[in-house]
Amino acid sequence: MRSLTPTRAFGIALAVPQFVIGVWAVLSPRGWYDSFPGIGPALAAAEPPYNAHLVTDAGAGFLATGGLLLGACLLGGAAEMRVAAAGYLLFAAPHLVYHALNPSPLLDAANDVLNVILIGAQVAGAVTLIALTTHRKEPAWAS
Repeated sequence: MRSLTPTRAFGIALAVPQFVIGVWAVLSPRGWYDSFPGIGPALAAAEPPYNAHLVTDAGAGFLATGGLLLGACLLGGAAEMRVAAAGYLLFAAPHLVYHALNPSPLLDAANDVLNVILIGAQVAGAVTLIALTTHRKEPAWAS
């Protein structure tokens, strides 16, 4: 494991919730659907009907993006972290667009807005991690 820098800690903080959500959905699809996020309104259940296959597949996506980001932040260098953050962004950005354009008929407006804000924070986190791991070389004329 590499030394824990602020950038690695930030990436790990992005990865762990994603990973935990994925493990939960894969191991207990019905429990995840009925209870996610575990506090407040059940966000997944606000988009019925329940579909075990869809929930398990979505959980696998959460698990994969969280696991890759976590592994890259624990073991990789800046390039690996940047690639994993880009993968996370490819998951989070369409997720944000969907929820921003499709409010749930079973959630009140405040919870829909909060959901979009939290997913937007994931997108911002991925972009931030990409920026933090991008080393800008000085132009040749500046050296």
